[in-house]
Parts: sequence; C-alpha cells; structure tokens
Amino acid sequence: MSCNGSALGLNTSEADPSAPAPLRVSLAVAMLLMIVVSFLGNAVVCVIVYQRPAMRSAINLLLASLAFSDIMLSLCCMPFTAVTLLTARWHFGAALCRLSAALYWFFVLEGVAILLIISVDRFLIIVQRQDRLTPRRAKSIIAASWLLSFCVAAPSLAGWAVVEVPARAPQCVLGYSELLTVRAYAVTLVGAAFCVPFTLMLGAYLCILHAVRKNAMRVRNQSDSLDLRHMGRAGLRRLQRQQLVSLDLGFKTKAFTTILLLFVGFSLCWLPHTVYSLLAVFSRRFYCSRDFYVASSCVLWLGYLKSALNPLLYCWRIKRFREACADLLPQGAHVLPGLPERLRRRTRPRALYVCGESQSSV
Repeated sequence: MSCNGSALGLNTSEADPSAPAPLRVSLAVAMLLMIVVSFLGNAVVCVIVYQRPAMRSAINLLLASLAFSDIMLSLCCMPFTAVTLLTARWHFGAALCRLSAALYWFFVLEGVAILLIISVDRFLIIVQRQDRLTPRRAKSIIAASWLLSFCVAAPSLAGWAVVEVPARAPQCVLGYSELLTVRAYAVTLVGAAFCVPFTLMLGAYLCILHAVRKNAMRVRNQSDSLDLRHMGRAGLRRLQRQQLVSLDLGFKTKAFTTILLLFVGFSLCWLPHTVYSLLAVFSRRFYCSRDFYVASSCVLWLGYLKSALNPLLYCWRIKRFREACADLLPQGAHVLPGLPERLRRRTRPRALYVCGESQSSV
C-alpha cells in the first residue's frame, strides 16, 4: 500500500520531493561527472583487455566484466536519475520506470558477483595455494554470473516488487508493501546484492589477512635463524628460497591491498543503500516520511559512486593502468615523454593480477 492508500504495484503518487533545489542540482551535477568518469575509466579497462591478447588472463577477464557492468550502469540508469534530480519529475513513463529498476539491480548484482569471484580467487591462491582459474573457466563463470544476476533481477519486471515512481524518489526504487511475497523478494534481492557477498568476502579477507601475517612471521623467523658465518651451499640455497618466498609474499600482499580497497569501497557505498531499501519495504513510517526523497537521493548517489571509484582506484594503485591510459591518448596529448621500448618489460599473463606499483592486473 502506498502513502495515499492506492493499490499495490506501481505507486504513482505525486507528492512533492521535499528536497531543496541546491541539493538536487549539486547531486545531479556530481552524478553527471560520475557518468563521465565511470564510462571513460571502465572503458579503458575493457579496451586494454580486448586489444591486447597478452592481457586476456583469467583475472583480467573478470576485471573487464566488472568494468562492463559499471559502464552499463552508468549509461542505462544514471542519466535517468540525473534528469529526475534536475527537474524533480519522472518524464519516462511507468513501463520504463520498472525496466530501469530491473536493470539497476541487474548490473549491480553482476558487479557484486564479479567482486565476490575475485575475492574467492584471492582466497584460493593465498590461503589454499590453489591457482586453478584459467581463461576458459573464467569465461564460463562470467557467463553464469550474468545469467544468475538476470534471474534474480528479472522478477521485478513481473510485479514481484512494489516500485516507486518519482516524484517521491529520484529513481524507481523499492516501495513499501505488506505482502509477504513482495517482502520476501525484496529480502532476497538485497541479500544477493549485499548481505551474502559481504559476509563471504569479509570471511575470505580475514582468512587472507591471517595467512599473510602467519607467512610473514614464518619467513622472518626462518631468516633470523640462519647463520651466515657457517652457511654452506645448502644454506645458500635455503636463503635464496626464503628470499623468493618473501618476494612472493610482498607480491601477493600488494595485490590483496587493492582488492581489499575495492571491498571497502563496495561496503561503504552499499551498506546505506541496503539499510535504506529494507526500511523502504518494511517501514511505512520511513517510506511516507518527508525525508524519504532526501534519503533516496543521497543513498542512490552513494551507490552510483562505486562505479566511478573503481577506475580512480586503478589509476592510483596500478602503474600499468596509468601507462595504458597514456598510450590511448593522442600523440600530441602526452605531457611526459614515454619510456623507450627496450625499457618496457613483458609480464606473464598469469602474473597480471597484481595491483601494486610495479605490476598490475591491467
């Protein structure tokens, strides 16, 4: 039931947004900037993986799929929200409202699924010491994740969720309902988009942190126990093995740090959205309050921010990403001269999933 007592389904109430114009305009302008950053930054990732066969490792295919889902989110959903924020009206009809809501959850679910797959892969490599993800398996996993995300998001098109048509919100969002089926689907949707992936990724990262700390202490203790004065040929080989282990540990730690930052960004951007969505479906008081539009605007803006943060994080952490961006620019647009070709190092495709300054995933 909507706030004006209409029937379940699409709520077409014409309540005023009750949001100050400066706030709406500021969020809309910032969202337009996010569209540009998200599209261009994530397009660079897709172009790099597409144009360079050496970059088509399993993990880079996952990153390209994550970037593509963010591109589609920025093109198919964010412009409608920006226009609605500027005009305080939904100009695109009820059918497109429900379609945009389904696409929103579809692309969000896909991005979260890819991030979860990457986290599980890091867990298997660092904790279980199993590197079984091949490009062929990655393609199958990506196809399955897109299919599963579509299956979870598609029922909203069939009326399994109450969708609020603006002007009560700047985008078609989940609305209040007393039907158990609608509430159950809303819980399933929110759980698949945040709760379940967050729990699994948090557990994986805690295990990774424990394994990294344990390995670092073991390497340090074994290094301290070596007596260089009485070291023979066997001792030298042992020292070399310890140095390789230490190098590999630093290699994995740098990669894990960037993935952990992606997880932190996902958590900070989507935790408010999860709480907001559940309150909108279960709490009539919150749904009908005057602050609902303001809360919707801020929470949706924060949720979209994640799509623009990923390429910014790549640019900050990954040297090869910055070099690739420079290579894609026109020749006259380069500010600094490029490195000579003989100084550029070729990296093994299986080792591309490193997000440090010296090696990177892209």
